[in-house]
Amino acid sequence: MTTLKKLKAKSFKNPKIKAAYDRLEDEYALAGSLIDARTRARLTQSELARRMGTTQSAIARLESGRAVPSGATLLKFAKAVRRTLRVQFR
Repeated sequence: MTTLKKLKAKSFKNPKIKAAYDRLEDEYALAGSLIDARTRARLTQSELARRMGTTQSAIARLESGRAVPSGATLLKFAKAVRRTLRVQFR
């Protein structure tokens, strides 16, 4: 069975695929941070959605990287997972 790591390495040999992935790197990093914050808070997507006054499917879109959240959404998210939001430019 092919692992995700092996599939990714094989796919990245194609420069077009690698370039497309690189363009989305920041969105994937943000999505990963959202997932990490939710799981550290020991919340399901549904529980988080209730705290934020939204739907589970909206949380799923945020965590998939398909939706880029607004600043207001990020603040709501942080409050719901009992964290503070810090934005950095590097």
